[in-house]
Amino acid sequence: MSETTLDPERQREAKTYARIRQRLILVDVGIGGIYALAWLVLGWSKELKTTLLGFTSNDWLLVAGFGIVFGGIYYLINLPLSFYAGYTLPHRFKQSNQTVKDWISDQIKGLLIGFILGGVILEIIYTVLRAAPDTWWLWVAFIMLLFNVLLANLAPVLIFPIFYKFVPLEDEYTELAERLKSLAELAGARVRGVFKFDMSRRTKAANAALTGLGNTRRIILGDTLLDEFTSDEIETVLAHELGHHVHKDIPKGILIESVITLVGLYLASLGLLWGTTVFGFEGPADIAALPLFVLVMGAYGFLTMPLTNAYSRARERRADEYALKATDNGSAYASALIRLANQNLADADPEPWVEILLYSHPALSKRIEMARNYASPN
Repeated sequence: MSETTLDPERQREAKTYARIRQRLILVDVGIGGIYALAWLVLGWSKELKTTLLGFTSNDWLLVAGFGIVFGGIYYLINLPLSFYAGYTLPHRFKQSNQTVKDWISDQIKGLLIGFILGGVILEIIYTVLRAAPDTWWLWVAFIMLLFNVLLANLAPVLIFPIFYKFVPLEDEYTELAERLKSLAELAGARVRGVFKFDMSRRTKAANAALTGLGNTRRIILGDTLLDEFTSDEIETVLAHELGHHVHKDIPKGILIESVITLVGLYLASLGLLWGTTVFGFEGPADIAALPLFVLVMGAYGFLTMPLTNAYSRARERRADEYALKATDNGSAYASALIRLANQNLADADPEPWVEILLYSHPALSKRIEMARNYASPN
């Protein structure tokens, strides 16, 4: 049965939910900025380096030790906010099925993955900084491009299964799986299969995605989507994801992200040179300057967020257009978007400034209107 209207009560709750989350974002950014700044102004950064030098003079171990202490203290300071935003708030608005035990388990898993991936990235940055102090930002940007491509390829088979259980959709939904495979073939997307994953263990929200690159490309559907949406609605949602493939949004996105990162790293190089003079660091490769590096990159990311979101909204709109043309079913897509708004407690009509600054997708009200107004070319 199709969903035809937004639930007014759910939308009132969604606006409250959205406002709280937006404030939490600002609080999180503020805490991060103050934390990094305190390390510089209060001299903790130099003190930690001096302490670590009492144990080792090995550059790799210094970087690892500094990163663990600096990042670990921040994680502990931010833990209450993370618990409130990731557990308490979703439960308050009845959007979460997660137990405290599962939340803690996810935190531990995330920490281990962050430790490995973050540690590798940090060591690479400082190795290049020591080897090429004048052009390090250029080399690091190129390495990050390769790293992002590798991660996009491996994440579906190495990282996602750590958090979710995936089973082939054919086991329960043979007809739907064939429909989605045919849709993918029409879009020229070679997929390794269609899989269901257990979103319901954590959330009441629904989602679907086309993940991976090359031989890891696969369609994944949350069990919450399968349980609540019709086959026609699911087909239109997946068609939207395939629109990103048709328009090559993933490789384009990686390239654009790399260019943005390149500019940020160049600004960070200028900041490190400035910090060498102002804070008395030994040079850009001085591990004591890590908080300054984090501060510059964090501020840069926050300031460029409206630009990256604007680009993302444009790509999402094109994906919506593709979904409508590929399925020729505007009513089903409108119904799917309405159901997503109701089920995911998403604010369908945010204030314009909120959409411009924070939304990576067009407001759901605009997307629903586009789907409703879609006129079949046939």
